[in-house]
Amino acid sequence: MSVWGGLTIGQAMTARANNFSVLRLVLASAVIVSHGFSIPTGDNTLEPFYRSTGLRLGEYAVNCFFAISGFLVTMSYLQRGPRDYVIARVLRIVPGFLAAAFFTVFVIGAACTSLPLSTYFTDPALYAYLRQVLTGFKSAGAMPGVFTDNPHPWPLGTIWTLRYEIALYGAVLLFGVVGALKTWRIAGLLVALLFIVIVVVDGFIPQATRYVEVLLRLVFMFVLGSTFFLARGLVKLSWPLLAIFIVVTWFSHGTAFYFALLYLTLAYGVLLTAFGPLWPGVNWADKTDLSYGIYLFGWPVQQVLVQLFPAASVWALLAPALIVSALIAWVSWHGVEAPALRLKAVFTKRQLRFSSEQGT
Repeated sequence: MSVWGGLTIGQAMTARANNFSVLRLVLASAVIVSHGFSIPTGDNTLEPFYRSTGLRLGEYAVNCFFAISGFLVTMSYLQRGPRDYVIARVLRIVPGFLAAAFFTVFVIGAACTSLPLSTYFTDPALYAYLRQVLTGFKSAGAMPGVFTDNPHPWPLGTIWTLRYEIALYGAVLLFGVVGALKTWRIAGLLVALLFIVIVVVDGFIPQATRYVEVLLRLVFMFVLGSTFFLARGLVKLSWPLLAIFIVVTWFSHGTAFYFALLYLTLAYGVLLTAFGPLWPGVNWADKTDLSYGIYLFGWPVQQVLVQLFPAASVWALLAPALIVSALIAWVSWHGVEAPALRLKAVFTKRQLRFSSEQGT
């Protein structure tokens, strides 16, 4: 085996074992840890990762989620076709999201509001908020009398990413229908263009809005994941190559190339980790996937804990937030998400051959 890696991504995919399930679980938990600094304090700059690298741990986690999503969703389209692809996407995203939205509004909100329940449930602002959540994935909204003393009053602070995720699902569908996913070259060209745009924006347009930065970052990560799948027969899995990426990225810190290189390194690293051994003899491709539930419910759980224990330290609230979020996510998985995913066998014609189907 060459020092640069003996397997391509395509060859690694032929094995049944992979680490996507545990990776998603770790990434969702990292989002909770990241928000553990900002939700109790209202300060987004306290994180050690942000101070040293310019990105928060939660942003690293979301970036990795989008790279994984680009990889698996592109695979899903090419193996399923347009019709089954749309059905699979709807069944994966919508039921869990609806469960989180209604549970937050009608259970958490009712338990935490400072208003009488009769007032809370008849307040038009409550249903306006629910409508904004369901139609626009509005994360920066408030429910009547809920979390009003918390630094952030928002009940569902993470759902804003679903906007980008669904838009990118649509882009995969469009590119697939027009035949642009038949080769990696078009996606590779898009990667190159996005890399250049990110460098230009970082180096020459410092006044660019936060929205532009987030849009470019998430699209780039998703397209990188998609490109790695399309070029799976060419891309080698190599820890030495990742080490070189890390070193080059580190020395580019402070230049216009830093963030573009960081995103590229992150996308390659997360896929290398997905297919590399984490622990000999352990198959991490579990059929239980709590990551989506943890991601959705983590924020409202942390808000409840901050309301109940406003004087508690950041570190004291982290373990309870992780445990409670995981328990609710377990109920969501077994009660809502997994039953919905089982419907894929009823409504779709083809099943994926890859062993991380619960994520696609």
